[in-house]
Amino acid sequence: MANHKSALKRIRQIRKRNLHNRYYAKTTRNAIASLRETSDKKSAQEQFPKVVSMIDKLAKRNIIHKKKAANLKSKLSKHVAAL
Repeated sequence: MANHKSALKRIRQIRKRNLHNRYYAKTTRNAIASLRETSDKKSAQEQFPKVVSMIDKLAKRNIIHKKKAANLKSKLSKHVAAL
């Protein structure tokens, strides 16, 4: 266990940040899954910019790697184009 006040504070900050990051990552994963399940082209085209924006925000905040974000966006754009 931590012995210093600063170490205890750091633990609190990390827990809070971890919970925050998990929430946004899970929300984005759900949005991606929803877009992949969509078979209607019009609704997919409406959802696509929102999902891409969410992915970019995760990459910007280093929650996911920037290359993973690029791969996700590429696969989603192929999916939307194929509809």
